[in-house]
Amino acid sequence: MTKRKVLLTGGSGLLATNWACAVRTEWDVVLGTHLHPVKLDGVTCCQLDLDDEARLWAQIGQMAPDLIVHTAGLTDVDRCEADPRLATLVNAQLACNVATIAGRTECKLIHISTDHLFAGDRGLRTESDMPCPLNEYARSKLLGESLVQAACPSALVVRTNFFGWGHAGRQSFSDWILASLRAGKGIPLFDDVHFTPVLADTLALTAHKLAEVGASGIFNITGDERVSKYEFGRRLAERFEMPAELIRRSQMDLAQLRAKRPGDMSLANAKTRSCLGVPLGSLDTYFSALHRQERQGRRMELLAAVGEASGLDSR
Repeated sequence: MTKRKVLLTGGSGLLATNWACAVRTEWDVVLGTHLHPVKLDGVTCCQLDLDDEARLWAQIGQMAPDLIVHTAGLTDVDRCEADPRLATLVNAQLACNVATIAGRTECKLIHISTDHLFAGDRGLRTESDMPCPLNEYARSKLLGESLVQAACPSALVVRTNFFGWGHAGRQSFSDWILASLRAGKGIPLFDDVHFTPVLADTLALTAHKLAEVGASGIFNITGDERVSKYEFGRRLAERFEMPAELIRRSQMDLAQLRAKRPGDMSLANAKTRSCLGVPLGSLDTYFSALHRQERQGRRMELLAAVGEASGLDSR
């Protein structure tokens, strides 16, 4: 039986590489990259010109994917603040280019957004709550959502905050915590910033399930628990039997960050759970899966997966 084909933009990124690992047994996976080549077993890699709509049209037409997952984006919040034009280009205009092609070809599109869209004055925001972006990253991602939905009304727009094993050029939050603890370094983590993190594999598989049942519009795909960054780190350390006492409490105001950030980024996932009829998972379940992935070789596979490239950073 011929596998269906999924094209992942931002193919050298942390989410796309984990997404590929999560679905490669069931799907023919193509990682669309900017400059950095990727080598993963059972996965194809090709260069995509996301900023050239005519060229991108030809490339996607030749591939003929059954599903496109747009993970490419500029996620450095402070860099977005310093260069709003670049943020708008990468997070909004490139997303619009992909959505325009998906809309014209009637290819199913999953667009990855963010949990940064609200003011942070209260938690567990729903899909119907009115966004109130505090920084250029959030503004560019919100614009991206709007452009994607206008160009491809059937698109599935996913708001989320994920973690998983990264590679040499891209660490996740959990990578940084574990690497620091393994090196014996003490680290500060905010106890006044809350979120609803989800394992990258769970995000991928849940998004595919939503696409399968024909879901469109905005869906929050997050974990079932709202936790502080400090609690996340402590529980991760305990699951990996690392010295949790190296993690100390800190507050966001002490960090003197360039861009203003919401203190509560947590999202409610009731709409997704209701649609699929299942919970999305606890933090302890995710940490156990992350630990199992390391034992099975995922961490080392991804560390070796992404090659060097000259010029601009990969998106």
